[in-house]
Amino acid sequence: MRKTLVTAALLAAFLPFASTAMAAKTAPGQTQKGIASYYHDSLHGNKTASGQVYNKNRLSAAHKTLPLGSKVKVTDTNTGRSIVVKVNDRGPFVKGRIIDLSRAAARKLGIVKRGIARVEVKVLSTPRG
Repeated sequence: MRKTLVTAALLAAFLPFASTAMAAKTAPGQTQKGIASYYHDSLHGNKTASGQVYNKNRLSAAHKTLPLGSKVKVTDTNTGRSIVVKVNDRGPFVKGRIIDLSRAAARKLGIVKRGIARVEVKVLSTPRG
């Protein structure tokens, strides 16, 4: 219980600065390279961090730090194929991965059979800019 209270206190102290820090570092044109994966079908119908219901048939994504509502262009660096998705969830929670795509987004990008792909994520817009 004590550990939970300390963690909650630290989180409460940090939160006012977190959104400011993310907003300052996130601007259209910003890029990030890494590994993309996609959501398992069992998550279809669950609520996302934005409050929206995850629909595997819509183009959406999860990112650890980008503001919810950001639009990003995801490009498979091996094939050159790209898609535009809206970030509506947090994740991925697997080390080394930078974005989780919906099944529809993964299908359009051509990575369903591979499961993962090396990608470049480019911020097109954020809710604040």
